[in-house]
Amino acid sequence: MLIISNPVIFKKMSLSRQVKSFFLLTIVLSFLTGCSSFNCTRLENLLGSDTNLISFSSTIAETLIQQAMPPLIPRHPDMPILVTTLVDNNNLSRTSRFGRILQEHISSRFVQLGFTVKEIKLTNTIQINQGSGETVLSRDLSLLKGAQQAQAIFAGTISHTDNIMYISTRLIDPVNSTIIATDDYRLCMDENILAMFGLQRQDGVDDSVEEPSRPFLNSIF
Repeated sequence: MLIISNPVIFKKMSLSRQVKSFFLLTIVLSFLTGCSSFNCTRLENLLGSDTNLISFSSTIAETLIQQAMPPLIPRHPDMPILVTTLVDNNNLSRTSRFGRILQEHISSRFVQLGFTVKEIKLTNTIQINQGSGETVLSRDLSLLKGAQQAQAIFAGTISHTDNIMYISTRLIDPVNSTIIATDDYRLCMDENILAMFGLQRQDGVDDSVEEPSRPFLNSIF
């Protein structure tokens, strides 16, 4: 938190000096804490940071709950949410360490928000691939009607190219297969995420977002 001991002096500062001070403070804080928004840019080595997958998963869960229409009912033990593993968009039977980690954290966040989450590993109605995870997108959702009393099923797909990952998530009504909430994400894959896919950053491949042009920076400083 920036504390100005003498607000009168700050008010007397020219607009140019205030802008310079703001950008300098931003850069200093970025050096101290790191910022994932700098990932996949030329500034990543200096200002980037690893993605917090717990926070990222919480954002997914919270956004879907807020968007759900009709709204989901919390604290209803007989109407749980089933959470499946995120799968490869090009092969719906293929999962990954990344998809399984997100599955676990998203399940936890749903519970923290007051929703019942059923442990689907104990059922035989969803396909379970040993060593990979639980999948639902490759199956007819109507098969769950008689065996599960669920108000929604969480499902998601992952696609990636080089250092960029695209994630699509949704809540599905198991009765009629209607998507009741959906959200999409673009995620820069840091070294830890790349390792989950057995990948490493490729030299000479530039999928980076262009850094601000020099004339813009020169006009500020």
